[in-house]
Amino acid sequence: MSRNILKWGLMAILVSLALYLILALYAQREFVFAMLFLVLTASAVFVFVNRRMYAHRYIYPAVAGMTLFVIFPLMYTVGIGFTNYSASNLLSFERVQEQILARTYQSEAVRYGYELYQTEQGYVIYLEGQNQNFQSPPFSLENGNAEAVPLRPAASAPTGEPLAMRDIIKNRQALGALTLETEDGRMLTMVGLRDFAGIQPLYELSENGALTNQRTGVTYFPNHDTGFYQSAEGERLSPGWTVNTGWSNYERVITDPTISGPFLQIFAWTLAFSVFTVIFTLILGLLLANLLQWDQIRGKGFYRTMLILPYAVPAFISILVFKGLFNQNFGEINLVLENLFGLRPDWFSDPTMARSMILIVNTWLGYPYMMLLCMGLLQSIPRDLYEASAMDGAGPINNLMNITFPLILKPLAPLLIASFAFNFNNFVLIALLTGGAPDIIGASTPAGTTDLLVSYTYRIAFQDSGQNFGLAAAIATVIFVVVGALSLINLKLSKVKV
Repeated sequence: MSRNILKWGLMAILVSLALYLILALYAQREFVFAMLFLVLTASAVFVFVNRRMYAHRYIYPAVAGMTLFVIFPLMYTVGIGFTNYSASNLLSFERVQEQILARTYQSEAVRYGYELYQTEQGYVIYLEGQNQNFQSPPFSLENGNAEAVPLRPAASAPTGEPLAMRDIIKNRQALGALTLETEDGRMLTMVGLRDFAGIQPLYELSENGALTNQRTGVTYFPNHDTGFYQSAEGERLSPGWTVNTGWSNYERVITDPTISGPFLQIFAWTLAFSVFTVIFTLILGLLLANLLQWDQIRGKGFYRTMLILPYAVPAFISILVFKGLFNQNFGEINLVLENLFGLRPDWFSDPTMARSMILIVNTWLGYPYMMLLCMGLLQSIPRDLYEASAMDGAGPINNLMNITFPLILKPLAPLLIASFAFNFNNFVLIALLTGGAPDIIGASTPAGTTDLLVSYTYRIAFQDSGQNFGLAAAIATVIFVVVGALSLINLKLSKVKV
């Protein structure tokens, strides 16, 4: 009995916390996230309460985690790709309207000269206008004023001498933060050492939803196709709001030459980078694995340890070390090349040299993994095959091409595809080594000749001045499709292996 009470009490507490989170998200107008947690909470209650779903209780946490951290982000990213979501279009239409209507300006038409008096109860401010004068009750300047100081009509100035200009300057910061309020609701703020002026709403909302600028008289109409308030001349008000743009982001990738050109160039380089990395690491790893299997080599344990060290060192440390070694002016690699051959390559400014440098560094980082795989697979090849080959007079190269490589290729193929997929999204290498540079000339978005699609997407989303999340999400969707296709191929090859 007590166990059931504890069980239901704990579930009630967890459901209450989940409902509180859902209500908080809904209050913040995060409707998508509120719906997500509502679905997860309802499904969790259904699974853990229904006795027929008992077996599913053990797998539900994994399914919920996959939904929360994989499926939902994927669907959310795909959805953003069909919008104009960006740094200038983050909010909803209602919140944009609220922000613009909250803007104010100081009206020079309502201007008052003032004098400041100091009394035993505090400071008193006296405003003198053309038609009416005002006086405030005593207030404090030392602690600030969170609320507006009220003003009352006054026939004459207070008794005593007003503070001199040096005292006004001394309290200028506190007076600048002061807000005065008249009986009819007008707000006044300081506009000079001797003047206060009225605060007026900058925009007025009309019945048809248009906004009129009170100072310039220009009217702005809501354009729900672009997500901005626009005037008849096309002038926009910022910020804008998020709207559905359909396939426009995908069309830009195809039709806009300033985007499609760099995108295709980066896509081709990403494929080439992934393919060449797999080929180079496989060749080097297989060669070293074969050398370590050679019976005439002594101290194999020492060589294995030294060759595996690049795999043990964190990648970001190795990348930063290579960044210093390849430094065009002070790097040791250029120093050696210049002394031996009179060459001083521009590793970071020349596109071809920058890509070559990336392949060299990534081959160094990746060959230990391939070497370990090949060493394990070589152990499974019967020695009788090599002995029979030796009797036929075959050499090491013939053994490698006719025995070793064909026998390890089939079990190695899924791992090669996995390596290809990993390098397809190798963001850390590009971000730390080149940052995508050198840049592609003529691109309308941040794009570099050494950028991979993943780093290109990141730069569009977070380094572009407009932070075009919609376009970045569209490119990320394309990346997902490509990597997803590679994953399917990997699964098919794995089934063949089994």
